[in-house]
Amino acid sequence: MTAPVLRAVPPRAGPSPSPGADSARSPNRCAGPVVTELRLSAFAAHRGTVVPLAPLTLLAGPSGSGTSSVLRAYEALSRLAAGAPLDEVFPDPAGCVPEGAGADRQGRRGFRIGCTADGPAGPVRLELAIQAEPSLRIVGERLTLAGVTLLSTALRDPGQPTLQAAWHTADELPVTRERLPDDRLGTALLPLRVAGRTPGQLQVLAAAEQLVVALRPAFVCEPRPHRMRTPVPPGEGRLRRDCGNLAAVLHAAYDGQGRARGRGRGDGTGHGVSYGAGYGDGYAYRRRHARLVALADAGCARPVAGLRVERLADGRVRAVLARSDGPGTPLERLGDGELRYLALGVALLMGPGEDPADAGSEVPAALQTRTVLADGFDRDLDGRQSRELLTEAASVVAGGRVRLLGTVTEAGAARARGTAGATVVDPRGTAGATVVDLGP
Repeated sequence: MTAPVLRAVPPRAGPSPSPGADSARSPNRCAGPVVTELRLSAFAAHRGTVVPLAPLTLLAGPSGSGTSSVLRAYEALSRLAAGAPLDEVFPDPAGCVPEGAGADRQGRRGFRIGCTADGPAGPVRLELAIQAEPSLRIVGERLTLAGVTLLSTALRDPGQPTLQAAWHTADELPVTRERLPDDRLGTALLPLRVAGRTPGQLQVLAAAEQLVVALRPAFVCEPRPHRMRTPVPPGEGRLRRDCGNLAAVLHAAYDGQGRARGRGRGDGTGHGVSYGAGYGDGYAYRRRHARLVALADAGCARPVAGLRVERLADGRVRAVLARSDGPGTPLERLGDGELRYLALGVALLMGPGEDPADAGSEVPAALQTRTVLADGFDRDLDGRQSRELLTEAASVVAGGRVRLLGTVTEAGAARARGTAGATVVDPRGTAGATVVDLGP
């Protein structure tokens, strides 16, 4: 199926961000470079699809229209930008080849994806061609800025696991040529290969670093309620994609702040304490935690007065909702919709925590914009929960530190078009979210 090339219309005027927003910056201003467009030239169900990305973008369409494939492509580019090898990113490469795509004379088939990252250097475009059969490898990559090709790679010798690469230098020699591995994103390798002595080399480095910084801070949030109901050992500080370790992450955050204050652990309720590394300072946490409790109160079956973490006799921990009308409720007693609602709220408001792989990053978290990828954003949610979560998401992304790309049902798309405060793709939309319909 071929989806149309979609472009967002200019934003409508909408209400200002809520007073609880984490930043006073303009809704259009981001903490760091961001991905503004995905291109699925030939990928799974898509041919020639261009998806514009606003701070809050929701994908809608009938089954088989390829909404989930868009998120898969974004995640793949993010992992490649982080340095992951091709076979880890695409364990089933044949499934990424468009249906009906024929092989060439050598029996080769593949797929093509790309994106645009905007930032201080300007709009940087990446195009990537990947061979899926008979063997998985990159066969071509192009990085461009303002019509100038900064990096290009091509497969010259199929018998070698390398590509011929050429990058812009704007010196006595207009380009530098070198061989790069065919299982890694060449753009992510440029900071290790380019000297940065000429204006052209500096431009190449700036563009490559902008693209990598825009793509890397992506968090895939796919809450699995059955995993969230089981108490877990403490210690993990990074939220897993299935959110099964949510209690451990909250416990690590509370415990870390308790040690910082010399108390050994948090105060139990989560009020007045801060997340540990990767979660911001105490003042920022208090605001976010208050918003999380308010969100839980608005979407759960009974009133919620707080969120705490309990340590069980066997050493494991579990999260508990504090109730104003009775005893607390452990997470294992909540419904699927409530658990998904809470997990998405934590991902948006608190973030996933610090990734150990980023511990030595030269780019501070404050200069990065995190993108939450949520396939089935409104899955198992009732109308009230969906509306509350959409409203909170619109408020969060207005701060410029977080973006959201998700898929929704037709009902979820209708609610998103009624979310106050946003940019829309068609006249039906309203301020707050960009709704991209991938239907025929």
